[in-house]
Amino acid sequence: MKYLNNPARFAVLLGQMWEGLSVTLSLFSLTLFFSLPLGLIIALCRMSRFRALRLPSQFFILVMRGTPLILQVFTIYFFLPMVFGSVFDRLTAVTIAFSINYAAYFAEIYRGGMEAMPGGQREAAHVLGFTRAQAFMRVILPQVVKRVVLPVSNEVITLVKDTALVTAVGMVELYRVARNAASTVGTLEPLFIAGAFYLALNSLVSFLFNRFNRYFSYYQG
Repeated sequence: MKYLNNPARFAVLLGQMWEGLSVTLSLFSLTLFFSLPLGLIIALCRMSRFRALRLPSQFFILVMRGTPLILQVFTIYFFLPMVFGSVFDRLTAVTIAFSINYAAYFAEIYRGGMEAMPGGQREAAHVLGFTRAQAFMRVILPQVVKRVVLPVSNEVITLVKDTALVTAVGMVELYRVARNAASTVGTLEPLFIAGAFYLALNSLVSFLFNRFNRYFSYYQG
């Protein structure tokens, strides 16, 4: 053991991993901030009666879910600047790629939750005098949230692990720090330590979603 038996070297490694973790958490947070509401917008377009909204959203979801995330990262970071001349910094490029990719997955999760709602819920809301928007926000959406919490949590856990893909465009996040340390010293210890960081982060995500799920437990319909 070249790190665990050497406190000084281990402390340096933890400091480097903490810096890498801050990049991982930044990407994770930004992706959720943009993809969760964007997914809802796409889901509503996907369910629209208007073909001008429905067909493009269907195609968008097909492309985002049908191509590798790493290819989408490469497209935004390398290809778009070649075509349009604009240049994204690494974090902006990968945030855009991750956000639109995960928005497509969230959109299908939202759509499944909304389509599973009994039609009588909307009718009852209209009878009570709610407008279409009020019925959606006050009656439908809270119950949809209850139905989609667990599927969304699965995608969020996957997102934590997918952040390691950004090493392909040179970003120094948690996994790259561990890989570099492992290559420098010739041991797998840093990779296992990084794995412990990912496990801890996903454990926290699971805990928060379980609490969130219990908060909406009164929607059992």
